[in-house]
Amino acid sequence: MTQLPLAGKRVLVTRALHQAGRLSEGLRALGAEPVEVPVLEIRTPTSFAPLDAAIRILDSYDWLVLTSANSVRALVVRAAALGIALPQPGSLKVAAVGEGTAEAAREAGLRVTFVPAKYVAERLVEGLAGGVAGQRILLARAAVARDVMPDALREAGAAVDVVDAYRNVMPELAPELLKRAIADGIDAATFTSSSSVTHLEEAARMAGIAWPFGGVAAVSIGPITSGTLRDLGWEPAIEASPSDVPGLIAAVVHLFQR
Repeated sequence: MTQLPLAGKRVLVTRALHQAGRLSEGLRALGAEPVEVPVLEIRTPTSFAPLDAAIRILDSYDWLVLTSANSVRALVVRAAALGIALPQPGSLKVAAVGEGTAEAAREAGLRVTFVPAKYVAERLVEGLAGGVAGQRILLARAAVARDVMPDALREAGAAVDVVDAYRNVMPELAPELLKRAIADGIDAATFTSSSSVTHLEEAARMAGIAWPFGGVAAVSIGPITSGTLRDLGWEPAIEASPSDVPGLIAAVVHLFQR
């Protein structure tokens, strides 16, 4: 009987509880033991006013950029609350970062024009058909996200409105759950966003756990997440390509096969 490629490996999953299933199930199917320590909890923004205002004038934008399925959900919920129907106005094009985001957008009735191969600002700018100079772009994302993407779009000549669609906060139980996971041993830690990195580092600090974790390989979903890991002193062992959950699972397999 052929052994599964991740047999015996304990892999840390840091995604929000409601989003962890797909990653955990994919790892488990390959023999790994997913160790779920949710370091992200999705909450509503401090105020819906900026997002609501943008939705009301959605037809004035050339592009809507969605950075996660959480952004899609927030857009749909607020549009419904305002009595505004989706799909989008015919002139509005949609860019979705990652296939998971694109799938959520399509399920919401949005027509996705562009999905960059990597979660990189430059790839997004390059990929927007016809360039972005003079274009009005609405970027719906998490509060307190890095400014790499909007800055790159503005440098390319676009007028960018950034609105908070949701907040990422750290669950109270995260430090204790992490302490138990480290005590039992883990072989790799997966990171699906910059927030998952910063929140795990905070949880480790609160739990009195040395960072980065000794003997644990960091597996990053993409370049921006990798940059945040490096900023916090943890060199990624491998980076997913494409930058999505299947790509992340494939990266974990490649890590332990090489």
